Amino acid sequence: MTLRIDLHAHSNISDGLLTPVALVEHAALHNIKVLALTDHDDTSGLAIAEIEAARLGVQLIKGVEISVTWKKRTLHIVGLKIDPEYPPLKSGLDAIRAGRHIRAIGIAASLDKAGIKGSLEGAYEYAQQGIISRTHFARFLVNSGVSKDNKSVFKNYLVKGKPGYFEHQWASLEDAVSWIVGSGGVAVIAHPGRYDLGRTNMLLLLEEFRALGGGAIEVVTGSHTVGQYIEFAKYAHLFGLKASQGSDYHGKGISFMEMGRLPALPSQCVPVWQGWLETEFIQNQSLANQSFSSIS
Repeated sequence: MTLRIDLHAHSNISDGLLTPVALVEHAALHNIKVLALTDHDDTSGLAIAEIEAARLGVQLIKGVEISVTWKKRTLHIVGLKIDPEYPPLKSGLDAIRAGRHIRAIGIAASLDKAGIKGSLEGAYEYAQQGIISRTHFARFLVNSGVSKDNKSVFKNYLVKGKPGYFEHQWASLEDAVSWIVGSGGVAVIAHPGRYDLGRTNMLLLLEEFRALGGGAIEVVTGSHTVGQYIEFAKYAHLFGLKASQGSDYHGKGISFMEMGRLPALPSQCVPVWQGWLETEFIQNQSLANQSFSSIS
C-alpha cells in the first residue's frame, strides 16, 4: 500500500492561502491520510487544524518550519511531531516573529528607494494573521502590477543585489535543531535543493546538522526535480539520515505542486515516519478495510 502522506504544508497563519481548517479539508479532498502543518515560525494554527483533522479522519502531525541563518545563507528547518508548548521553542519562535517585522520594514525601505511605494502596508494586507514574509511582499508586487507573477518577483526583487533585499539574521542552526529535538520532535532540512550550496557546503551542512541532532532531510518535495530526488536520497544514506516528503503546499497558483501528486520516496530511503503511531494506524486501517472488502 502506498501511504498518502504530506509532511510540509502551510496555512494562512504564515504565507499560505488557506486557513488551517481549509488546508486540512483540501488535504482530505486529495486523499492525504497523514498531514503535517508546518507554518513558518508559528504554531498557532495547530490546535484548530487538529480538531478538523480528527473530524475528517486525517492524522495531523504537529509541525513548524523554522527560519535559520547558516554561513550567511537562509535555510529552513522543519520540525515534525513537535510539542508546540515546549518553552524554548515557544520563546524562540516569538523572537523570530518579532524579527520578521523588523525585516519587513527593511524590505519596504529598499523597495521605497527603488520607487515602489506603499509596500509595507500592502504586504500586511495579505498577512492577515500577523506573520509577515517575502511571499506577502510578492503578492503586493504582483497585484500592484510591478511584476507579472511570483517567479518574476523572486528573479527581480527581494533577493540579494535586487530592490527589496534586506539582510536579516534568523535563528542559528544549533538553536533551531535543539528547540525541535528538545520538544520531542524530529528536525528535517527542508527542500535542500533550493539552497544552491554546492557539494562542499552541502556536505558541511549535513555533517553539522547530524552532529547537532538533526534526523532527516526532505528528499521528495514540490520544488525538487526527479534528479534531486536521487541526489538527496544518496545524501540521506551517506549521513544516516531519514528521508521526508512534502509538497510545500501554499495554495493554488503559488505552490510548486498540488497535494497528493508526490511520488514515493526512492526505495533506498528510510522514511522519517517509520514507526510512527499515526502512520501505523492508517496502514492498519487500510489493511482492515481491504480484508473486510474481500470478505464482503
